[in-house]
Amino acid sequence: MPTPERTTYADVVAAGRSILEAAGFEGLTMQAVAARVGVRPPSLYKRVRDREALVAAIAESAIDDLTGRLHSAGGDLPTLAIAYRAFAHAFPESFRLIFTTAAPQAALRRASEPVLDACAALVGEQDALEAARLFTAWATGFLQMELAGAFRLGGDVDRAFAYGLHRIISSLEG
Repeated sequence: MPTPERTTYADVVAAGRSILEAAGFEGLTMQAVAARVGVRPPSLYKRVRDREALVAAIAESAIDDLTGRLHSAGGDLPTLAIAYRAFAHAFPESFRLIFTTAAPQAALRRASEPVLDACAALVGEQDALEAARLFTAWATGFLQMELAGAFRLGGDVDRAFAYGLHRIISSLEG
């Protein structure tokens, strides 16, 4: 008689993502995930091949979460930027993970669709990819610096984000 299922792939990924947020990338171990889902570490390998596969699955889960938030946000760049920033603040370690080589390309393509569509509406199909790259590079750089606590000169960071967003959009419209 086969042993009963004690956990699922989805449980493993959710546990891994929770550990990532709480303990950072270094704390994301197969042993920690196994303990979180209530199995012995060897049993975890029935669900994921190895740590690399686990990290890729967590990255895809994070990207899918972000994609859902972007689709729900609406179709213009300001609302997408606000949703992007909210995701980064809510899940800083997941946000960092999606910019590593662990992030599956297909998931990244899905996440880029709302931004590409918003940029196409703003600048036309021909320049949409370049505009999306400009917007994403600015927003990601700003958020990476914000999450790292790099804005130490004073001032209102929310205001700076709004200012930068306004300037990026104005430059794309112009």
